[in-house]
Amino acid sequence: MTKLKAGDPAPDFTAATQDGQTLSLADLKGTRTILYFYPKDNTSGCTLEAKSLRDGKAELARRGYRIVGVSPDSERSHRNFCDKHELNFTLLADTDHAMCEAYGVWVEKSMYGRKYMGVARTTFLIDEQGRIDRIFEKVDTKNHYTQIINELDKNE
Repeated sequence: MTKLKAGDPAPDFTAATQDGQTLSLADLKGTRTILYFYPKDNTSGCTLEAKSLRDGKAELARRGYRIVGVSPDSERSHRNFCDKHELNFTLLADTDHAMCEAYGVWVEKSMYGRKYMGVARTTFLIDEQGRIDRIFEKVDTKNHYTQIINELDKNE
């Protein structure tokens, strides 16, 4: 698997949203997208990250960005996560890990000496043409919205 980098075309995908609709990369063409991958709904770090993006959604939208989150959780889990934390953006259910694998974020992890496969928390900024503009591999979960804005401000 080759590692994605800025300038690469974003890998194509089609996945189910928390509302049972389908969303694909083609649906996002013409819009800047924050595509963020996270390990699991309702865990501490993932909740902090989602709330940060929720709270920054208006500013990100003003800059032309749509937020889409991805994890291996089910549509139902995503719906509950959205309802519980008043999330105001789309979450995609990648239950077969196809998107995570395509984006290179389905990786071997280790906890307490036990190895397992999981999602490496990563955010991709995708431009209107479907190309990767920026990649955040060191995500500050509590301040992710600010982290993205600070990076955008460096280049505007």
